[in-house]
Amino acid sequence: MQRARCNSRIGACALLVTLALPASVSAGVRPAGVRLSEGPTFAYWAHPEHRASVRLLPSQTSRRVARIHYFTEHGFPEVYPVLRQFTGRDWRTWLQVRIPMRPKGRTGWVRASALSSHYRVRTRLVVERGRLRATLYRSDRRIWTSPIGVGKAATPTPAGRFWIRESFRVANRGGMYGSWAFGTSSYSRLSDWPGGGVIGIHGTNEPHLIPGRPSHGCIRLPNPAISRLSQLMPIGTPLEIR
Repeated sequence: MQRARCNSRIGACALLVTLALPASVSAGVRPAGVRLSEGPTFAYWAHPEHRASVRLLPSQTSRRVARIHYFTEHGFPEVYPVLRQFTGRDWRTWLQVRIPMRPKGRTGWVRASALSSHYRVRTRLVVERGRLRATLYRSDRRIWTSPIGVGKAATPTPAGRFWIRESFRVANRGGMYGSWAFGTSSYSRLSDWPGGGVIGIHGTNEPHLIPGRPSHGCIRLPNPAISRLSQLMPIGTPLEIR
């Protein structure tokens, strides 16, 4: 049910699509795979359909590097960015996905049947720690920007390429997380997020600390700014923290 709720809210930004298989592969030729995502204008992602092994290479005999799981740490349907598609000589289709786990940047291959049909997003969020500013792009055009708060020197907000895994309204809108929150695929040793580790993007009840470096790793926004962001940024959006 959560999948339907998330995607109905952002239906204008995320399009459900079914990707066509590549052309037939000549006998004895190992294709490099078809690139699907990682450009500045759009990306694909999928929810898990069933548990499966994530392999180092697109082969059932390749080493397992992780397992597909259904939910995020907070009970939302997990989001797997889809990078490439590969069809082997046995005509089995594999998908290269990003894996939400430590260490950051892990990827692997999973059978296409383990994931749902693909969703397309045209948004991209860029967080600049030096400038203390976040900017959202759609089709590579800026549509939103805001000053932010990031991690202290002792608990910095990790840099790298990540994605938005969950989005929800905060029950206690006057609390430390403000009116809205997003969960990301970024992990730190410590964060403001419940349970620790996951880097969140959320509002605040201390707007006077923004812009600044007040957090344990999470990215804080003024409540009006994150409320607007909740209307513009769907789950699955690529996140670049510089």
